[in-house]
Order: sequence, then C-alpha cells, then structure tokens
Amino acid sequence: MHPALSIVFFTTASGAGFALLLLLGLLVPLGLLPLSASFGFATLAVAVVLAAGGLASSVLHLGRPERAWRAFSQWRSSWLSREGVFSVLTFLPAAIFGIGWVFFGTTSGLVGLCGILAAVFAATTIYCTGMIYASLRPIYQWHNSWVVPNYLVLGLMSAFLVLNFLVRLWQPRAPGVAIAAVVLVDVASWLKEVYWRSIDTTSAPSTVASATLLGSRGKVRMLEPPHTEENYLLKEMGFAIARKHRAQLRGIVRLAGFFLPALLTLLAALVGSVIGVVATGLAVAAAALGLIAERWLFFAEAKHTVTLYYGAAAV
Repeated sequence: MHPALSIVFFTTASGAGFALLLLLGLLVPLGLLPLSASFGFATLAVAVVLAAGGLASSVLHLGRPERAWRAFSQWRSSWLSREGVFSVLTFLPAAIFGIGWVFFGTTSGLVGLCGILAAVFAATTIYCTGMIYASLRPIYQWHNSWVVPNYLVLGLMSAFLVLNFLVRLWQPRAPGVAIAAVVLVDVASWLKEVYWRSIDTTSAPSTVASATLLGSRGKVRMLEPPHTEENYLLKEMGFAIARKHRAQLRGIVRLAGFFLPALLTLLAALVGSVIGVVATGLAVAAAALGLIAERWLFFAEAKHTVTLYYGAAAV
C-alpha cells in the first residue's frame, strides 16, 4: 500500500496523544505523578495537541474533507467511525479532569473518575485505530493478530517516553516512570519482531487460482495484465518497496525506535539535573523518528489481494 504521510503522522501522533491521556487518567488519581497545576497543564496540553493534531492530519487524506463528519454515522459497522466516536468521547471527560486538576487542584472524586473514564475511552480509541487495519481481510499483512497489540504497545511506549521527559522537568528523578518506559520499549521491540517474522514467513491463502475460481481446472497463470500502464490500483495498492530498503528501514526502527530510547532512558535514570532531561528528550526524538519509519513500513509492506490480477505470485 502507498504510505500517505498524513496517515503516518496521524497513527503515530494520535497514538502517543491518546496513550498519554490514558496514563494521566490512571496514574494521576492514584498520586503516582506530580500533582502541580503547571505539570497538569503542560502534560494535558501535549497530549491534546498530539491526539487532536493527529486526527486533524487524517482529514488531509480524504478526497472530500468537508464530508469527514459523515464518518461518525457508520459506527455500527465501521471501525473508522468507531474510532472517531470514541476519540470525541475521550475529550469530554478529559476536559472535566483537566479543569478539575489545573484550576481547582483536585484529582479525586468526580474529577478522578472522569480521568479514569477518559483513560478507558482513550484505550478504546487506540484499539479502534488498530482494528481499522486488522479488520481488512484483503490485506494479509494487516489482517494479522499482532497488529492491534502493536498499536496499543507502541502507543504506550511513546507516551511513557514523553511522560518521562515531562516528569523530569518537575522532579529530578522519576525511577518508576523510567523503568516502565524501558519495559514498554522492550515489549514493543519484541512485538514488532514477532509481527515482522509473521509476515515474512507466511503469505495469504489467496492465489490467482482462488481469486479467479479457476483452480479446479488446473494450474492458473495470467495471460496478460488488465492494464498496460500504471493506474490508481497499481499506485495505491500495488506499491512495492525494495528488499534492501526494507532491511535498511527496519534497521532504523530497531536502532532509533527501540535501542536508543531504551539506552537514553536508562542513562537518564542514573543521572539527574540537565543531563537527565536532555537524555529523555533525545529518547523522545529518537523514538519519533523510529516510529515514523515503523509506520511507513507498516503501509509499504502491505500487499492488497487485487495485485494478484496484475501478476503478483502471492500476497
């Protein structure tokens, strides 16, 4: 599939933003994070900018952006619509939680309950985002049981890295957040490797024979492609990435997305003051680069079943 930059940014930024709202909604009522109003304003602002900015960028991918509101009406059958509904629902209790925390200095009672509710809706939003792709049967690399866990864990990983950086601006050391960030990086790295191994070692059950229903007559091969020149289907659904480029990009994901963030986070946990803040900031920057490469690959490596009609041996 052709990787659209707007969707790449949307899935990475909104995943981090909603996951950060999830963490704030759960950890703040439990008293596990700084409770100052300034910290609350800064972290909530970052979470909302990432989540809302990602959602806004997704509209750029639409042919008719002015009709984006219609997506909300199909929530009974569309994961895209459900994602939109739950994303809006997340902001409602998050707003009450933020107002109570920042302006009234309380994170318990009804305010804390709204934080937990926002966390539940945020997790559901990320789940719906993953299901948009995991529910598409014609694309074997997406219709995969590892897609949704990857979306959830990668979102939590990026959120913990951002949270670790922000916490260090208010208190010299935050060992709990740092340890959790390293653990999530390791889990995310493992899940990504499992996903890559899955799509590398298996292929879709669909073949030219099954797609044309001619398999019972013997071996099926394409006499000639449906079109002699590139068209929309070949450009969008027949996008191909060279094997060496795929290997290089996976290397970038492993290095920038997982290894460097874990190393820098561990370094920050051992030191304080400015060095620790800089290390956590670099961890966030490295992870952002790695996740953009990871998400670009997620789209570029996907093959639509329709490519069987254009000579592809397997998808």
